[in-house]
Amino acid sequence: MTVHQAPLLTDLAQDPDAAAPFRWADFILPSTLQLSPLLELLIEPIGCLITCQRVELGLHEALVNAVRHGNAEDPHKRLRVRRILTPNWMIWQVQDEGCGIPVDARASALPDRLDANSGRGLFLIHQCFDDVRWSRRGNRLQLACRRPVSGADSQDPSMLR
Repeated sequence: MTVHQAPLLTDLAQDPDAAAPFRWADFILPSTLQLSPLLELLIEPIGCLITCQRVELGLHEALVNAVRHGNAEDPHKRLRVRRILTPNWMIWQVQDEGCGIPVDARASALPDRLDANSGRGLFLIHQCFDDVRWSRRGNRLQLACRRPVSGADSQDPSMLR
């Protein structure tokens, strides 16, 4: 298995404030829209309700975009996801086998027509994560979320009142 990682995508994983080394897991699977089992694995280490819901929504959008637009729903193509955990960051890298999204199409703005069938995914992704970056080619997306530090982002549903 080979995972290509561009230098611009690694600086969050090499967190200078990290007291412990980062941990990662790689997931490689056929391009499919049956994403629930993968999403469960990807969000498992989050451990807090609000962040978990936000990250799940953003990851779902990123994975659907990779399958639909990057891999054109071709089951022979692969979807690669790397989850990186540091003491301060949770990072996901989503890579498809497509030719990449052009730089001018990576904006986080809402589409002009909100009732359009598509076009809101990138906006949602940018709203769900603290840091969003693209590889130079545009077929790998890095999504990062700071680890929660306050009780306001707790597993305890009573904290949501």
